[in-house]
Amino acid sequence: MMYALGVVVFLIGVAASIALHEVGHMWPAKRFGVKVTQFFVGFGRTVWSVKRGETEYGIKAFPLGGFVKLVGMLPPEHEVRDREGHLVVRSSNTGLFTQMATDARAAEYEDIDPADEDRLFYRRPWWQKVIVMAGGPTVNLVIATVLFAISFMAFGVSVPTTTVSQVSDCAIADAEAGRACTDEDPVTPARKAGLQAGDVITTFNGEPIEDWSEVTTLIRRNGDRAATIGFERDGRPEEVTVNTSVLARASIDDPERVENVGFLGVSPTFVTQKQGPGFVVAEMGSMIGQTAEALVHLPARMVGVVQAAFGAEREADGPISVVGASRVAGELVTTDDPTWGERTQRIISLLASLNLFLWLFNLVPLLPLDGGHIAGALWEEVRRRIARLRGRPDPGFVDVAKMLPVAYAVGLVLMIMGVVLIYADIVNPVRLS
Repeated sequence: MMYALGVVVFLIGVAASIALHEVGHMWPAKRFGVKVTQFFVGFGRTVWSVKRGETEYGIKAFPLGGFVKLVGMLPPEHEVRDREGHLVVRSSNTGLFTQMATDARAAEYEDIDPADEDRLFYRRPWWQKVIVMAGGPTVNLVIATVLFAISFMAFGVSVPTTTVSQVSDCAIADAEAGRACTDEDPVTPARKAGLQAGDVITTFNGEPIEDWSEVTTLIRRNGDRAATIGFERDGRPEEVTVNTSVLARASIDDPERVENVGFLGVSPTFVTQKQGPGFVVAEMGSMIGQTAEALVHLPARMVGVVQAAFGAEREADGPISVVGASRVAGELVTTDDPTWGERTQRIISLLASLNLFLWLFNLVPLLPLDGGHIAGALWEEVRRRIARLRGRPDPGFVDVAKMLPVAYAVGLVLMIMGVVLIYADIVNPVRLS
């Protein structure tokens, strides 16, 4: 029941994020006078809808996305007008791609009334187009920021303290982590020095210690030299000198790289501390960088997903679909017997991460993504400014229809990726354990 509850709550959060993303497009579009005829969450068959004014609001069968119908997204190939001055879409069949654009234009203008001419999206100034198309991703960023702020500031973050929680018996390299100590393994310097759980480290070689990161840095830099460690035990200050050893450990800056560093053999005690706005900004900046890097490597990582779909080991940090994310949500609320507060924070953090990804993903400058339309609007203004500087006629609106083959190709790739990810998440899912 708890697993199912986590899945349901997460899916509701996903649907809400999608709906608010579309509101981010619809609200500024209506403010700028663009005619909006549909607002739907999901794709496929319509499950429910209601019409308010000129806009139909509804839910479709597959809630894996959403859309807002902005009238006049595609400009006519040329502004040909009939005797009454109304726009006419010129027929053309000079090639496959040209016909594709012509058919899309014809479908676009099929239901447009002459009274709608001044409300067509393509006729809006470039900056209004940018605001409308960036509105959806911006909403995702706002959602992510709010949810991360709630997670970090209201619930808190587990941070290491200078209090020792555990003293290791033997020195084992990261590559062998998890195995039991043997008689051949060297005793850790901490064990030799007599350090115990509950000791509070106060100084290292005379340098005062404020937080655990300082302890880690000083130990790693010490190599195999002597270290004088000041600590408090049961409120009494004490001091001990011992040589730290050298051990192969993962680099702090690059976890993929292994380096030989000083080693003591102590682990910190963690406590939950509520953070401030500065921590939220810094942490989100780090996560934005990590998410951008993940997007860049997404095509390469899909190779591993395809292999996992046919029996290979699934990468724990690889891409997942909404099905995989739902499984993770179910595990998050059940793993390690969490409290209700921990369950809530975990779901909030998962939804925040999803919205951060949606923000960056939708800004990729390729149609049919929002970033593709933003790039088109910006290019339209750049092209016009260049024409003015050169004293040439206004080149007019950017014809997005000519990029429809690219949009269809990108859409097909995304659809295939989605199917592969869903299949892999069913037959070989990512598990927290």
